[in-house]
Amino acid sequence: MKADTPLAGEVVASPNHDARRAPPDMLILHYTGMVSAEAALQRLSDPDAKVSAHYLIHEDGCIVQMVAENRRAWHAGKSFWAGEEDINACSIGIEIVNPGHEIDYRAFPDAQVDAVTALCLDIVRRHQIRPERVLAHSDVAPGRKIDPGEKFPWARLASAGVGHWVEPEPIVSGRFLQEGAIGQPVEALQTMLSLYGYNVPVTGAFDAATTTVVEAFQRHFRPMKVDGVADASTITTLHRLLTTLRK
Repeated sequence: MKADTPLAGEVVASPNHDARRAPPDMLILHYTGMVSAEAALQRLSDPDAKVSAHYLIHEDGCIVQMVAENRRAWHAGKSFWAGEEDINACSIGIEIVNPGHEIDYRAFPDAQVDAVTALCLDIVRRHQIRPERVLAHSDVAPGRKIDPGEKFPWARLASAGVGHWVEPEPIVSGRFLQEGAIGQPVEALQTMLSLYGYNVPVTGAFDAATTTVVEAFQRHFRPMKVDGVADASTITTLHRLLTTLRK
């Protein structure tokens, strides 16, 4: 396999891929969630594991390509975004080496973030991927996945031109919505989350599923507090994201 980008310093071909049905128009970022980069590379290359990604980025910034971009890698699993249920079919997946929440979740080193940013810029330019379709694994699989997590520097990527971002509204005391609430304000919240792309039924009842989606939203867009409570900071940040979507 030949690398799709000169940014790839190494090619380690994974057998875990199949045919795409359309060119990619999404970019999904993950963390590996394993004890080491070597363990992650082994798993992503194991035919029995049935998982893969197009790229893996080491903590020192080295970029490894594992699946050709014109092939469907198996990175997102059961997922949803803006009506699409086969995220693998329409996305490029990047695995970022980090042990994750269950082992030793830590800040992403500068060299790694620089490499992620450069690769993302290269991919979105070549494939004309819209900023709001550069997403976390947790966005497309709320509850099931929480990577790359609240320590991932989305604001830093956005400042370089990657992804959709607004500065999160400061957290202040005041009214909020949480699990158990019912009524029009809950319906409005669910509608906004759904319009942005999240998989949340618009029922007017703040149930466990809504809490999970609010947590996913916070983990990406309001990471200073991830609690599933839709406070004014969360709702205002969501509203500003919707109003700043590219036409």
